[in-house]
Amino acid sequence: MNFFLRRWQSGDEQSLVENANNYKIWKNLKDVFPHPYTITDAYEWVNIASGSAESFAIEVENKAVGGIGILLKDDIYRKNAEIGYWLGEPYWGNKIISTAIVDVVNYTFANYDIYRIYAGVFEYNIPSMRVLEKAGFEKEAILKESLTKEGKLYDEHIYAKYRE
Repeated sequence: MNFFLRRWQSGDEQSLVENANNYKIWKNLKDVFPHPYTITDAYEWVNIASGSAESFAIEVENKAVGGIGILLKDDIYRKNAEIGYWLGEPYWGNKIISTAIVDVVNYTFANYDIYRIYAGVFEYNIPSMRVLEKAGFEKEAILKESLTKEGKLYDEHIYAKYRE
């Protein structure tokens, strides 16, 4: 399935709601990602992210069906960036995310003074762990009961990729 990465833009809101308003997606993301995901949330996100050089819409057939981006760290962590991503359920299993991760990693290393890119994954999100491994990330650590979602504690699996 063909896709490309681009900036978020006005007009993405309806597709964003259609794809992001999904419990299966929300349960694997930080709580800052709303659920239910409303049209108001979509307008707010597009307004924030459209000016960002670190946040991309994943477009398939002229629709924004997912998102991927990096969060640049600061202070003593300034050589690090955290990567985060999600994809609408109808598009799962098409190698979109693993390819998008590689693209964003390459972009980040080419455009920022970053040495390490990492992702934290809930212990139950085996598909995300596999996607990161396919994109060249290696498991660095397991932080025991460090994540809280829906009132339960979970281990966080940390994956990282280093500048070559």
